[in-house]
Amino acid sequence: MTATLERLAAIVASRRAADPAESYVAKLFVKGRAKIAQKVGEEAVEAVIAAMKDDREGLIGESADLLFHLSVLWADAGITPDDIDAELARREGVSGIAEKAARKAGTGE
Repeated sequence: MTATLERLAAIVASRRAADPAESYVAKLFVKGRAKIAQKVGEEAVEAVIAAMKDDREGLIGESADLLFHLSVLWADAGITPDDIDAELARREGVSGIAEKAARKAGTGE
């Protein structure tokens, strides 16, 4: 999937400076990070709803929408799929409970 996310990131980057009247991606960037983050949240909720309905096709579609909007948010924040891949690789083989405890210890939470 990383190759697909890298292609998506390239498409998002190429459309960032496009005419907002012609590009949904450009329109999102013009509206700013808060709007982009809102769209990520909306798509996440829609994915959860599809999952709770046991709607496999709906969950696939909403997951794609979520990843699309997340890729726009990453681009806005200067994050690449490689950054996410590196973080996932760092966590590989680490218990989720241990990883969460390490994050909390590092932030003082």
